[in-house]
Amino acid sequence: MMPTTVAARTAYRLTQADGSVVECDVPGLLGGNRRLKIYGRLDCPSALRALPRGYAKRRVFFADEATAIAAGYRPCGVCMPAEYRRWKSAAPAIASRA
Repeated sequence: MMPTTVAARTAYRLTQADGSVVECDVPGLLGGNRRLKIYGRLDCPSALRALPRGYAKRRVFFADEATAIAAGYRPCGVCMPAEYRRWKSAAPAIASRA
């Protein structure tokens, strides 16, 4: 009888809308900066340039855009320019309601 091998399970840590972090079997679709409260694509040039400067310590991951927004993050102006413009144009209206 041959020994069976069990594949190692990869757990991904995803930030939820309430800011809590859960482990998931599926990787997040978006990354974010915990300090700046910005989310963007995983291949964002700006985020990739920041990794050597310690960005990985502040990096969070989201399952989707709705969760990132609900957690209080805004879109990145570099890798998500259309979403950023929409957020920017809505920001004054949101601020005036506060």
